[in-house]
Amino acid sequence: MSYKLEKPYTDVERADFIVQYNHQQGLNIQETETAIYALEAWEVLEDDEVVDNTEAYEQEQAEKEAERISMLNLTGADVERAIYKVKGMDFDDIISYLEAQPLAEDGEAVIDVKALKIELKANNFYRGNPYVERVGKLLGFTDEQMDEFFETGDYTKLLPKTEDAVEESV
Repeated sequence: MSYKLEKPYTDVERADFIVQYNHQQGLNIQETETAIYALEAWEVLEDDEVVDNTEAYEQEQAEKEAERISMLNLTGADVERAIYKVKGMDFDDIISYLEAQPLAEDGEAVIDVKALKIELKANNFYRGNPYVERVGKLLGFTDEQMDEFFETGDYTKLLPKTEDAVEESV
């Protein structure tokens, strides 16, 4: 819900408005030639009219969250240790597993193993890296599991969710 203080107002009224709505409530302050406004994050000001911009705001927030998640990173050791604890495989085992996979119908490998070997030498593994995404899927991890793992660094987030565990958490 937006708030408005119309001109003329004193410097004290202006300062009080800003303190109350920006400093105390976190609203965005915008000033025009006729008034000062305190706006929610999803509201915009167009020709001295407050417009609900919820859809664009939610889209922007979703994009920011996707970017934030893609930049989450863990060390190679963290990732290899987690895969070992959950699947009993280290990076060499993953390479062997992938090399043994049949070619796709188009004659292409499931994943470029040579390029993956290079990726596995990296110091940091980023959630948004397509190789991280692809190997995670091949190992049976969901996007949600991968996001939670990279968010927390907790390998247990990669464990299969059982119905018993879901019922206990309710």
